Amino acid sequence: MLAAGFILTGIPTVIVGPILPVFISRWSLSDTQAGLFFTVQFTAALCGVWITTALTSRHGYRPSLVIGYLLTGAGLAALNAPTHLIALVATATFGVGYGMVVPPTNLAAAEAGGASMVSLLNFAWGIGAVACSPLILLALRHHFLTSFLWMVASGALVLAVCFLFVAFPVDAHTGSAESGDARGAVPALAITVAVSTLFFTYVGTETSIGGWAAENTKRLAGHATNLTTMAPLFFYAGLMLGRGAAPLALKRLGEIRLVLSALALDVLGVVVIIGANSPQVAIVGLAIAGLGCASIYPIYISWFSMWYGAAARRLGGVVFSTASLGASALPWLVGFISTRIGSLRVGLLVPLAGCFVMLGLLAFLRRRGLEFR
Repeated sequence: MLAAGFILTGIPTVIVGPILPVFISRWSLSDTQAGLFFTVQFTAALCGVWITTALTSRHGYRPSLVIGYLLTGAGLAALNAPTHLIALVATATFGVGYGMVVPPTNLAAAEAGGASMVSLLNFAWGIGAVACSPLILLALRHHFLTSFLWMVASGALVLAVCFLFVAFPVDAHTGSAESGDARGAVPALAITVAVSTLFFTYVGTETSIGGWAAENTKRLAGHATNLTTMAPLFFYAGLMLGRGAAPLALKRLGEIRLVLSALALDVLGVVVIIGANSPQVAIVGLAIAGLGCASIYPIYISWFSMWYGAAARRLGGVVFSTASLGASALPWLVGFISTRIGSLRVGLLVPLAGCFVMLGLLAFLRRRGLEFR
């Protein structure tokens, strides 16, 4: 049930990207105005994280999942709105919804099946993210976008009902916290700030690349085509395939080497996207960047758990919050720079800079004596 929910969650997480060119054309939006959709979506997701943190600590996972999927469905049902304002409100609604769903789903999976279950969920999320662009294309081609959104919303409603009856793992927080407190003190504030910035930068970078993929490819083609609408698929397909291959790569390279190699792939992919003179070349860059992004976030989560021990439970909300802030800020910054400079290529320097920021943060953390496997 958790995996089914994460397949659906992959759709609202990335849906703004393939549908953004439609909104830009419908309401004659500037890139700054278009980028506001990402800011609204992920700021709302941040609020969802805060809500679910409070609910989970008092009432367990069930209320967050039920309410989260209800809000996700309501937002998706209203997304193809007649006005810009209503579309933004709908985006905020499903943003809060999946912000409430993601933390309890990950935590419940970790308690039920450990790292293998979490990896399965990441792969399941990728299925939804990859399927989103072709489904949007099909819906636009046959003029049933509203019907498609209602179908996905209905799926979210079914999940909300199902989670009313699903059995969850017995809460083991107290015992594990007591045994985990002996593992050592929480790292210094400077390290916590650097780790939070790492998550902020990664999620903002990933969202910037995937979120602007369709619009950037459309501008290279000169008009909207099937290929331009499908452009985000290549990024998320690379991400999903990379996550499937990550266990084999980890055995050969280890975590730190894999992360450094992945960041190098990200740099290469974004450089190809920025320098592309045709949609086909940009799509190659998107696929490369997707492969690069695949293994970074799961390894960051693994490091966070290792460095903080039992304290990771208390500080997990900080990590999810900074990740949501990155996703709300950096894609908007891409649009803001693009509007001011008059070039989306220049705006896409933001995710490129993000890769180098992450390299600098990793060097800082290593100098502070943290263990990298």
